[in-house]
Amino acid sequence: MGQIQEPKPVLPILAAFSQSLEALTWAKQTASEAWGPIVLESEPFEFVETDYYEPSMGPGLKKQFFAFENLLDPGELPAIKRQTNEWEAVYAKMEEDRARQGGQTPDGTATSNQEDDKGQQIERPLNLDPGYITEAKLVLASTKDHAHRIYLSEGIYAEVTLHYQGREWRHRDWTFPDYRREDYQVFFTTCRNELRRQGREGQRSRESRRSREGGSA
Repeated sequence: MGQIQEPKPVLPILAAFSQSLEALTWAKQTASEAWGPIVLESEPFEFVETDYYEPSMGPGLKKQFFAFENLLDPGELPAIKRQTNEWEAVYAKMEEDRARQGGQTPDGTATSNQEDDKGQQIERPLNLDPGYITEAKLVLASTKDHAHRIYLSEGIYAEVTLHYQGREWRHRDWTFPDYRREDYQVFFTTCRNELRRQGREGQRSRESRRSREGGSA
């Protein structure tokens, strides 16, 4: 019989997706206030793989990744996904209010409203996809079931989007096209290295503590 063990902590990541750099900055600030310091962030990548999201999010989309210093229990992923859904709704309401004010904040400051290619206010100005990285894989959360997704709890599913083998990231049939990009995967490798660094430091700290306790016995 296998021994039940607690899972190792994982490195939380967040993909922020929008046509607006302002929205990406808002996502960064909101997430860091809730989850702690950002240890790594990517450049805003141009999203060119598909126009699937344009009807709801508009043209000229960009995606930026953030990794957080505080490691996560992977069992917390459903709560994290529900939280980011709430943030999306908050930002959408902010954009809706700005549109009513003619593109200005209540104090009269001009803002950059997000519109589609017909000049209409877009439905989803910010898309947030949380997940985590282990030494072996990159996992993303989703509200949608599919053949390759496993139900977790609270209406949230998880999928292994990429796995790490032979010193490189490898995709599966279901992997989103942009996650197959080399520039994304360079960033994910940096995140994986950060997780390994924290693991080594934690191991040294535990060994040092045991040594001190043994010396004082």
